[in-house]
Amino acid sequence: MLQLHNTLTNGKQVFEPIEAGKIRMYVCGMTVYDYCHIGHARVMVSFDVITRYLRYRGYEVEYVRNITDVDDKIIKRAAENGETPTQLTERFIEAMHEDERALNVLPPNQEPRATAHMQDIIAMVANLIDKGFAYAAANGDVYYRVDKFENYGALTNRKLDEMRAGARIEIGDSKENPLDFVLWKAAKAGEVSWASPWGDGRPGWHIECSAMTKCCLGDHFDIHGGGPDLPFPHHENEIAQSEAANGTKFVNYWLHAGAVRVNKEKMSKSLGNFFTIREVLAKYPAEVVRYLLTASHYRSQIDYSEDSLIEAQSALERFYTALLDVPALDEVDEKSDFISRFNHAMDDDLNSREALAVLFDLAREINRLKREDVSSAAPLAAQLKYLGNVMGLLLQDPVDFLRGQADEGGLTDTQIDSLVAQRNQAKADKDFTRADAVRDELKNQGIVLEDSRSGTRWRREG
Repeated sequence: MLQLHNTLTNGKQVFEPIEAGKIRMYVCGMTVYDYCHIGHARVMVSFDVITRYLRYRGYEVEYVRNITDVDDKIIKRAAENGETPTQLTERFIEAMHEDERALNVLPPNQEPRATAHMQDIIAMVANLIDKGFAYAAANGDVYYRVDKFENYGALTNRKLDEMRAGARIEIGDSKENPLDFVLWKAAKAGEVSWASPWGDGRPGWHIECSAMTKCCLGDHFDIHGGGPDLPFPHHENEIAQSEAANGTKFVNYWLHAGAVRVNKEKMSKSLGNFFTIREVLAKYPAEVVRYLLTASHYRSQIDYSEDSLIEAQSALERFYTALLDVPALDEVDEKSDFISRFNHAMDDDLNSREALAVLFDLAREINRLKREDVSSAAPLAAQLKYLGNVMGLLLQDPVDFLRGQADEGGLTDTQIDSLVAQRNQAKADKDFTRADAVRDELKNQGIVLEDSRSGTRWRREG
């Protein structure tokens, strides 16, 4: 029985879909004005694992993840670069997709862009004005009346009176209440804008998601997810907008991924510990990075560090070493104890940490059986690959993975294969001095040779 931790109730609940066998899920995506960083990767991979597991359990999942392709940061960065906002966003959308493919993140079923839903956004703002939940201010902006929505603050357990006490109105502010938030921004000179009943402008960030969820999934759907910084104010505001406009409950289950810390500190450009996904992937294999992002419970903080990546590399090596030389089987015993334990762990709020512990137990048992009869390990090896695939892992050939990733300036696979062939020929010619010299040359380059009856295998150290 699947249980999910719901941010709205701050506790686990048995998951019951609105429609039997089907799940509609929306996750807040990227604002595309720069390359995605390792924190974005955490959200991408967390909800990719969640989606894969729900589908593995037999649910038909309609997964929607939006793109914010118009906002203040985009406009500012485009102006700094001397390009249009569209040129900027198209470039970084493609870069985002490249990063996702590298991390083996499946594309969502739908990937709506804010700029493609402008009429839907305008219609929702007009609806909120008609119902008295919003108002057009003298400065051309449109604001949401927070006081009008009875349950404002419920997602993050905030009291309206307490929030009001800490708020203040800025000089020249056109809001009725300092807590009111913008739905439509009047355009400044030279900015990209769209025509509306309230003048040329563009949407506030929060209303974009309310309009896109309605268009893609309807007024009421199963799961809404996002990063650790989104519950307030973004998701709080989404609830207020959507429930006021649509007259019904917005979302049943709210899921939020944990933050990434770098060497136990908050990631920040000012601290010099800010890393884009592509910077990380230039140094470490993509599957190692994915494993690090998967190995902790999706709601927990993870620590990104050299040591944690080394641990992730070691963990994957244990799995791939277990799979090495074991005959492949297509069929999997889905009633096995290992699979039952894996399912039990993931059904408990998608506990990937405990689920991966089951994979380690599988690897140990495979290694024990291999010492007796390698063919007897084949059924368990099939289970290990099967469950690894549910997590988006263990999709490589074991030999290829264990060979490792070439360092910049290091020997390529082709060069290593050539040297191994030279050593084998020297051994065949009984030129053991030459054979030893080649082995030493490879060792100095960080290449370890492993001789067996079936031939010579090599791998990169570390």
